[in-house]
Amino acid sequence: MNLKRYNNPWNLLETLQRELYNPELTRLNNDDASVATANWAPSVDISENEKAFTLLADIPGVDPKDIEISMEKGVLTIKGQRNSENVEEGENYRRVERQSGQFYRRFNLPDSADADKIEAKSEHGVLKIIIPKQEVAISRRIEVQH
Repeated sequence: MNLKRYNNPWNLLETLQRELYNPELTRLNNDDASVATANWAPSVDISENEKAFTLLADIPGVDPKDIEISMEKGVLTIKGQRNSENVEEGENYRRVERQSGQFYRRFNLPDSADADKIEAKSEHGVLKIIIPKQEVAISRRIEVQH
């Protein structure tokens, strides 16, 4: 009897989704000094209210000191690295799903974002970035006088 290797058909779909929804991971970074691409990408939720944009990124196992957040020309960039655990010799793994290595995400922000007042904090593996809107961008109702 011959053994046949089983390939998980969901891996192909996962790769396709990663390329469709995170195209920046398949391209090189814009920084000419760096030719490395990201190894993985954290999942991100973005919400908006009348005063600010809020970005929540799942980055469990990443030390906040290993996260770099920058804003340049309307683009918010989140970079960092999750280090893999040391595997003791003699341990046999049947499956390894936790990704490690560099991550890199970029987001185009609207002109209403106030880059000077961005705040970030990390709690329980979730990075929370609050991007306030500029005062002039906050809408207000203007009464029509008669």
